[in-house]
Amino acid sequence: MLVIRNSKVLFEKGFGVRDLRSFHPIDSETNFRLASLTKQFTATAIMLLVHEGKLHYDDHLTDIFSDFPTYGRAVAIRHLLNHTSGLVDYEDVMQKQNPGVPDDRIPQIHDAEVLALMKQQTGTKFPPGSRWDYSNSGYVVLAMVVEKISGMSFGDFLRERIFKPLAMNNTIAYEKGKNEVRNRAYGHTQTAAGWRETDQSSTSATLGDGGIYTSLDDLEKWNRALDQHTLLSAQDTAPALRAPEWKNGPLLTLSGSIAPRYGFGWFLDPLEGHVRYSHYGETVGFRNAIQRFPNDRLTVILLSNRAELDAPALGESIAKVFLRHP
Repeated sequence: MLVIRNSKVLFEKGFGVRDLRSFHPIDSETNFRLASLTKQFTATAIMLLVHEGKLHYDDHLTDIFSDFPTYGRAVAIRHLLNHTSGLVDYEDVMQKQNPGVPDDRIPQIHDAEVLALMKQQTGTKFPPGSRWDYSNSGYVVLAMVVEKISGMSFGDFLRERIFKPLAMNNTIAYEKGKNEVRNRAYGHTQTAAGWRETDQSSTSATLGDGGIYTSLDDLEKWNRALDQHTLLSAQDTAPALRAPEWKNGPLLTLSGSIAPRYGFGWFLDPLEGHVRYSHYGETVGFRNAIQRFPNDRLTVILLSNRAELDAPALGESIAKVFLRHP
């Protein structure tokens, strides 16, 4: 748990152990799989390319990938960033291709393979921009956009353009066989028979939607960079903090409910009247959350390697204590 206020660390503490083999205690240098907290880094990578004029938010998938099917003419980078693309869920495609096969028996899929799956589709779930539907596919495709435009692997781009400049020296996009996570926490799930290590699944090898590992110490540096606009100016980051709108009324989800306000890698819904930028991260064995209150200069971050923890709710309860007692 990490609590930052007015650019100062008020509370930073680890509870429990990294894994049940070594029993090494969790501390501020322990590296957790971020899951969907990764999306704010993927979005930043895209924003850096836009800042350099190498990419535009209104570029379409067919502009970037010449072999992308015709439906990609309507899917813009902006749609991928704010979850209004309507791309088919790659997880659903994998399940259909492996009916009845347990998840731990399905081979892991990588970003390039997800892009290939998207190229096999004939359309989107809805006209891009007309609905909101949280899309891991979109953020994996964004990672491939970064590779195509920059000429670097996505992991190398993150390291050279984000992690190194911010001295996030222990943060990596984990690729098995290519790099290793130091001080690594392993995910766990509580069962009737006790705790079971549940660290990897068939979707744990993709990078753009959830493949970064980092620690509280490095996330404090990330938070400081966001506050101080170290990588991108306030003008550059403004598009990331605007929720999409629909010309015919409120933007809706697939189920017909009002969509959450979502920018580029951040949920933008306020908490008790306080401006808030937040995100959660959930994957096999990990539950994480970040809550940033820019006007209150408050940030609460929770990283957990246990599957039953409600990290967003716990993060909110902690934030409320500080918001109500400034």
